[in-house]
Amino acid sequence: MFFSVVIPTYNRQPILEKCLKALEKQHLSPNSPITGYEIVLVDDGSTDNTLSWLATDAGELPHVRLLQQSHQGPAAARNLGVEKAIGDTIIFIDSDLVVTENFLQAHAEALVAGYQELGSDRLFTYGRVVNTCNFENPTSEPYKITDFSAAYFATGNVAIARHWLEKAGLFDTRFQLYGWEDLELGVRLKKLGLKLIKCPAAVGYHWHPPFSLNQIPNLIEKEIQRGRMGVLFYEKHPSWQVRMMIQMTWLHRLLWGILSLGGRLNERTLAPLLQALINQGKPQLALEIARIFLNWYNVKAVYQASIANDLKL
Repeated sequence: MFFSVVIPTYNRQPILEKCLKALEKQHLSPNSPITGYEIVLVDDGSTDNTLSWLATDAGELPHVRLLQQSHQGPAAARNLGVEKAIGDTIIFIDSDLVVTENFLQAHAEALVAGYQELGSDRLFTYGRVVNTCNFENPTSEPYKITDFSAAYFATGNVAIARHWLEKAGLFDTRFQLYGWEDLELGVRLKKLGLKLIKCPAAVGYHWHPPFSLNQIPNLIEKEIQRGRMGVLFYEKHPSWQVRMMIQMTWLHRLLWGILSLGGRLNERTLAPLLQALINQGKPQLALEIARIFLNWYNVKAVYQASIANDLKL
C-alpha cells in the first residue's frame, strides 16, 4: 500500500508549514501495510510566500512533490494531484489541516480491516477533523460535539483506492467557486457502492483564525458562492436528499427568513453584539450567531440561482 497524500493549497503558507511538517513526522509500525508515501502538493496559483518557502525548506520536506497550476480552484488541483500521483491509495486533506503522528498508520489499518471485512476494496476511510483556532499548538484542541460531521465523502480527511476515483470520474471542475465539489463526487462514489468506514484514530486539526468582524465580507461571499454551486450540484443529481443538503426548499427559506427577521438581523445590526462577544473571548459563539445571517445569504443565493436556471423549488 503506497499512499499519495494530495493537498491543494492557495495562499496558506503559515499553516501549510505546520501541515507539511506534521506529515513528515509520521510513525509507521514495523509491520505496517504502508510501503511508502508521498505528499503531492498542488499550488493553485498562490501569490504569497508559499513557493519561496518551499524552495528554501525543500531539504526538510523529502516526501513533498510540488505541482503548480494557475488559479483554477480545489477541484482542478485535486484532479491534477491524483493524475500525477504514484500511489495506489489516495489520501485527501486540506492545507490548513495538521495531523497527528499516527495519521497514515491509522488510515492504513482501517483500510486493511475494511478490506478483510468486506472482501473487497469497495470502501474508503473517513478520519476525524477537529476545528481549532490555536495556531501555536493546533493539536491540543479537544474534540467537540460541533466537530461532528454527517458527510458521506469530504476531502478534509479521507483515504480511498485510487482506481475508484478514476472510475467515478474525479472531481467536476465546473465547481470553480466555493463548496460542494467533494460531496458531489461522493454521490457518484455512493452509486458505485462504496462504503464509508469511520476512522477516528486518523485525526486532523483544522485550523482557522478566531472569528472577527473583518472576516464577515469573505464569509458572506463564500455563502453566496456555496449557494450557486449548490444549484449546480442539484442539476447533476436532482434528488430530495441533495435539495436538503443545499437548503433548496421553501422550508429553509422560511426558517432562515424567520430567524433573521427577513434579513433585519444582519452583519450591520448584529455587529455590536458580535464584537461584544469577541471582546469577552467568545469568538466561536459570535460566529454561531453570525450563521443566522450567513445562512440567509446562502438560501437567497440558492433561490436566485434556481430562478436563473429555471428550476422549481
